[in-house]
Amino acid sequence: MSSPRRVCPVCRREIAVVAARFARHDPPGARGTTELISCPGSRTTAPLGSAVQPSLDGYAVPEFPGQLPLF
Repeated sequence: MSSPRRVCPVCRREIAVVAARFARHDPPGARGTTELISCPGSRTTAPLGSAVQPSLDGYAVPEFPGQLPLF
């Protein structure tokens, strides 16, 4: 299963979101040197709304407080 992708706020590329953070990624464009340089948007916190999963296997959890029925 692949991670959801969101637009990085710095480089505007679609990047995987893992554990509510953008994955480490290089800045856009070709590398000028052999040094590895991360985009400043790497490992920053992703917006909460972008990582929320509304359903699990097609079952949406109702929007009310309290205990859910067992059967």
